Amino acid sequence: MSPGDEHETSGGYGGTGQTRTRLPQGTGGDIYGGARRGGRSSSKSLVTVVGVVVVLIAAIAFANRGDGTSSSNDSSTSNGSKPDAASTAASGTKPVESKTGGIPSGFAHTEQGAQSAAANYSVALGSTGMFQKEIRHSLVNSLYTSGAASKLTGPMDQAYSADFLSKLGLDANGNAPTGSTFVSRSIPVGATVQQYSAGDAKVAVWYVGLIGMSGQTSTDPVTTSWKTWSFDLQWSNGDWKIVTDSQKDGPAPVPGDDTAATSDEISKAIDEYGGFTYAR
Repeated sequence: MSPGDEHETSGGYGGTGQTRTRLPQGTGGDIYGGARRGGRSSSKSLVTVVGVVVVLIAAIAFANRGDGTSSSNDSSTSNGSKPDAASTAASGTKPVESKTGGIPSGFAHTEQGAQSAAANYSVALGSTGMFQKEIRHSLVNSLYTSGAASKLTGPMDQAYSADFLSKLGLDANGNAPTGSTFVSRSIPVGATVQQYSAGDAKVAVWYVGLIGMSGQTSTDPVTTSWKTWSFDLQWSNGDWKIVTDSQKDGPAPVPGDDTAATSDEISKAIDEYGGFTYAR
C-alpha cells in the first residue's frame, strides 16, 4: 500500500463503469454508522499509507542494488514432474521455524527461500507496528541491510510525524483512540522470482492490503487495495535482507457483491484472526 492510491474502476458491472458494494443494514447506506469513504481527506492519502516506506526508499535509491547481472534460475526438472520457481502452485516446503523479534527469519539460500522472505517481509512492513517508532526501528533494522536501514530510519521518523499520525486518527505514539481499532495488514496472494543469483534476488509479491480505523466514530472505515510489491534482496549474514523495494497498483480483481461488515465485526475479526508465516 502506497500513498496516492485509491480504488479506480474501468468498465465495472455491465459496462456501467460502477462497482457494487453492499452495505450493512441499519446504517442508512453509510458504513460504520455514517462514515463515508473519502470524508475527512482523500482516500488516496489514507488507503495506502503503509507505502510511505516505499516513497522514502525511492528517495534513497542510491542504496546499493548490485550490478544487475544476476540471471534467472530455472529449477524445473527435465520430465516436468517438479514445478519451477515461477509456478503458481505452492511448493509444500515447510516455513521457517525461527523468528527474530517476532518476524520469521533464517530463510533458505534458494529461490524459494527468497520468495518466502519477501512474502513475510511484506506482511511485517504492512503492519500497524510501522506506525509506532520503537517497533518501526526494530522492523527496519531487522529486515533491511545495515546500509539501507541506516539511511531509512531518520527519514521515516520524519514521515511518521505526529501530524501525519493524527490525520489517521492516531495519537503521537501511533495508538488508536479508546474503543477504536486501527487496521493495517498486507496479505500475500502469491510471489514470483524475477531475478536470482547466489548473492541477490528480485522477488515480486502480489498482495491485498487492509487499512483504516474501525470504530463507531470513525470517518475512515477499513478498505482494501491490491498491489504488487517488488523487493531487491541481498544474501547477508545468513539470511535474505532488503536493499530496495517498490510498489505498483494491481492487478485488482472485480469487487464482489459482498456486504460490508460493521465496525464491531471488523474489530472482532482483527482481534481473533492472527497472521501467518508464509512459505513458497
